Amino acid sequence: MASTTAFSRTLSLLRQERGVSQRTAAGDLGISQALLSHYENGIREPGLSFVVRACDYYHVSADFILGRTLSREGSMLTSEEVLSAAEPGNVLQGSVLATLQSKLLSGAVGVLFGLLGKLGDKTAINAAAEYLGDAVYQLYRHFYRSAGGNEAYFSLDPAACTLGAADADRKLAETRYTRALRAQTAQKAEFPDLSPEALSAGYPGRSQSLTQVLSTADARLSALTQK
Repeated sequence: MASTTAFSRTLSLLRQERGVSQRTAAGDLGISQALLSHYENGIREPGLSFVVRACDYYHVSADFILGRTLSREGSMLTSEEVLSAAEPGNVLQGSVLATLQSKLLSGAVGVLFGLLGKLGDKTAINAAAEYLGDAVYQLYRHFYRSAGGNEAYFSLDPAACTLGAADADRKLAETRYTRALRAQTAQKAEFPDLSPEALSAGYPGRSQSLTQVLSTADARLSALTQK
């Protein structure tokens, strides 16, 4: 997994940059040298508590140490937010990366619907829900099929799913969404303030998730169009 490789590489480089041995770093971080070696070599994936300790120890952000940003300070997930991402006793079955991705998307979607709620356009809200629902449906159904699940569980024919029925419906939902927003603009509706300051004040913590999701997607799509 690329993200795990990035974490392992960054963890090792940060220790070398600090100029401490693996044994010293392991002691400071409260784990055995063998376990730190496994983390640095990508043999094992750490838990959230270790990620938080490593961030504090090396004075970097969680996004940086996980290879999600080149900014050491980061403007996204703090140590407290990393810990709050986990459900009590169940960190998405122990996956730090899955937990962080879930938190980022959950926070971003929360901000989006909060803003749409302020605008008060039911058509836009419902279209956004349909668009995202189709995406979750398609991703889960692919997962379900790969896991050997019974396709009879779904009413949509497997062939129609494979041929992009969800993609088509998602595009229609996007059309309804943009039309609703254009209608609001034409009616000179008062849109909510989308400045970074307003978002941060109105959605503390979650606005950072939205910024990270937008930044990551923008960079990925920009790179795609340049190939």
